Amino acid sequence: MATPASHVPGPDRADVEVHDVFVGGRTLRVTRRPASGPGARRTPLLLCNGIGAATDVLDPLVAALPPDLDVIRFDPPGIGGSPLPRLPYHLSWLAHRIGQVLTRLDIREADVLGFSWGGMLAQQIAISRRRRVRKLVLAATGPGALMIPASPRVMAVLTSPKRHQDPGYVDSVAARIYGGSLRDHPERAAEALGAGAARGPMRGYYYQLLALSGWTSLPLLPAITADTLIMAGDDDPIVPRGNATMMQRGIQRSRVHRYPGGHLDLILDPEPFAAEIDRFLAS
Repeated sequence: MATPASHVPGPDRADVEVHDVFVGGRTLRVTRRPASGPGARRTPLLLCNGIGAATDVLDPLVAALPPDLDVIRFDPPGIGGSPLPRLPYHLSWLAHRIGQVLTRLDIREADVLGFSWGGMLAQQIAISRRRRVRKLVLAATGPGALMIPASPRVMAVLTSPKRHQDPGYVDSVAARIYGGSLRDHPERAAEALGAGAARGPMRGYYYQLLALSGWTSLPLLPAITADTLIMAGDDDPIVPRGNATMMQRGIQRSRVHRYPGGHLDLILDPEPFAAEIDRFLAS
């Protein structure tokens, strides 16, 4: 079941609906910016966010997307407005629950965009709920356990939620782990990630890490039948660019869009990404 929607001002001044949707014994906080204006599109866009980040981290991208696009986001269990679950969960479990969320919202088919950790969830949705996915966008992400890994120095930072909670710490590691424009302006990372804001207990972050345990899409990539756009940065220390090539080879109907920036450019400079995503979804 879903609670009646409340309305709050959105990042682009459009009303945003906020739902608490109960699926699989757990409640997920879901936000929706309904399409507005003439010629509203029939297929909504579902956004799957990165690890440790609540839905508002993607506000800049949502604001840059055209208003005739219905945009849906959610907080994973224990993150943002979604209550902390008593037990960990697996990515395949969450993919099934997101399918149930779409059903509660009376959505039969959606386009799905996954960013970083959310890109792995998006792949799982496209594999196990393929009839629900029309088009797929994978941004700054890889195929999970069987991927070209980040360096040990980067991985050591990623295992802690501190980068989402301590602005000073983010400033000290941003250039090394995010790359791109943050090599020269690491101070922008804390604002982009909402570091220091209330994000829920640290356990929610660790549950997201545990959700990836043993998970990989690599042998199942041929099962993805949706048209797929893979967006990969040339200076992304978290997801080395070779992972995009691996996914393209596995997903039959896919293409790679490379950009010169780093891991967080989708948030820091959303306009060119929104334009590329819009062209892909409309084609």
